[in-house]
Amino acid sequence: MVETRSQLADRSPQSDVRRRCTSANCEPRTANQRGFTLIELIVVVTIIGILAAVAVANVKNAQTKAREAALKDDLFEMRKAIDNYYADKQKYPDGLQTLVSEKYLRAIPKDPITMKADWVEIQNSTDPNDPTATDTSGDAAQAMTPGVSDVHSNATGNGLDGTPYKDW
Repeated sequence: MVETRSQLADRSPQSDVRRRCTSANCEPRTANQRGFTLIELIVVVTIIGILAAVAVANVKNAQTKAREAALKDDLFEMRKAIDNYYADKQKYPDGLQTLVSEKYLRAIPKDPITMKADWVEIQNSTDPNDPTATDTSGDAAQAMTPGVSDVHSNATGNGLDGTPYKDW
């Protein structure tokens, strides 16, 4: 449909005035005056606030989950190195530093929770009544040191699953 000049002249901005009425008054509103109502803005800001709160909580838990995963991995690798040392030498290492010097570990990792290499070394206790626990090599010093059979974290507190870090 093609409009003539007279039809276009009849469409002035005054003819596009719409009336927006509230209970108190009516004010004119032109077609180019568009916007959001106060209720719409409050709803949008509330939704953004809820999403931001959920995101902050997830980020906080994500950091803890990452540190706990790194702790489990470090404990697994050190325990595997202890087991490999025992399989090769038929005795437990004297300490974690022995695993490094014998090239079973590159370095003693830092505890991701405490950020220090302060692991709790669990000494293997030999039963004097066990005939298989006696050393047949004749080295009395070697028979006196049972060696490290396990390692735990020295961190205080509990993990996200509720178990203490020291029991991992």
